[in-house]
Amino acid sequence: MDQANLVIVGGGVVGCAIARALSASWSDVFLLEALPKLGMGASSRNSGVIHSGIYYPPGSLKARHCVRGNQLTHEFCAAHGVPHRNTGKIVVASSPSESSTLHALMKNGCANGVEGLRLINRGEIRKREPHVEGYEAIEVPSTSIVSSEDLVKAYARIAADRGANIVTHARVERLESTGDGVRVTSSAGEIDARCLVNSAGLFADEVAGMLGSPMAQHRIYPVRGEYCEAVRGKQHLIRGLVYPLPHADGLSLGMHLTKTIAGSMLIGPTAHYVRDKNDYERDRQPVEDFAAGAKTLLPEIEASDLVLAYSGIRAKLVPPADPAGKHPAHAGIADFIIQRDPDFPRVVQLMGIESPGLTSAPSIAEQVRDLVAEVLS
Repeated sequence: MDQANLVIVGGGVVGCAIARALSASWSDVFLLEALPKLGMGASSRNSGVIHSGIYYPPGSLKARHCVRGNQLTHEFCAAHGVPHRNTGKIVVASSPSESSTLHALMKNGCANGVEGLRLINRGEIRKREPHVEGYEAIEVPSTSIVSSEDLVKAYARIAADRGANIVTHARVERLESTGDGVRVTSSAGEIDARCLVNSAGLFADEVAGMLGSPMAQHRIYPVRGEYCEAVRGKQHLIRGLVYPLPHADGLSLGMHLTKTIAGSMLIGPTAHYVRDKNDYERDRQPVEDFAAGAKTLLPEIEASDLVLAYSGIRAKLVPPADPAGKHPAHAGIADFIIQRDPDFPRVVQLMGIESPGLTSAPSIAEQVRDLVAEVLS
């Protein structure tokens, strides 16, 4: 049986960033990924945006890690040749009735330490994005786009170069506390680890449940986000990143317009709860819904300009409304959970790592490194 200092469960962008951080300080680091390749889940099924940190409640882990992660991700991409482009973005109020909400969002971003924010009027919106309609907008210069797939690969490559063992086709099947560590049984074999990091994304609650941890009560509710792509002749309609105001219920940042690294134009994501954490395709929304949702910002867009693209699934900690339409008392933006397990102190649990997880990954990795140091000291 293999012996290890550390086992990380989950090979998404956060797991790979953690592997990179931990392998700089400890040997015998194992990362176990259930799927055939790294980052096949939410890590590569998203908008590929390096977020600024304007949306999240001041003092929250999401705010802290997004703002810090924005800086670290830009530095990492520049240092390691990860394709990215600093486009900035605009968050648009479509009418005067939305102005107060837009101004409150800007105030929130400033409170989080996001630099360079400024309000622009309709003329400045049109100068920046000639085909976009809006009354007023926040210009956010620190936002960028990135090749999320290449980012995952780069984190994993550096971890492997430092001696970490990156194992795919390694679905965790059983976890057993051994007093001085955790015995991990996966489809790739058994490992006795002095410390376990649960970075299993959508399945983090199930991994916690395998251990018998009360933290499994932090149930993850899958929310699917779907995308459409503009046909080639309409890709010029957007130059960078254009966002509406976020959903008031905190479910998503709204269906936005993205010019990708490859030069294509995406509309999405949508946001709706699904029962199955692997349900990426059943009952996809028609392109007409995307066109209707985008027309406020982009009046020229038509359903005939769009084709269905990919979808992703977010790991939400907030449950859906009940059948009567009543939302739970704690609805809204749920914060990341990143802590040592109170019942299993050799385990570090990461729960509800949704957006802005891609941006936050290297900053989350710093926090996890400090928690692991407490375990292994």
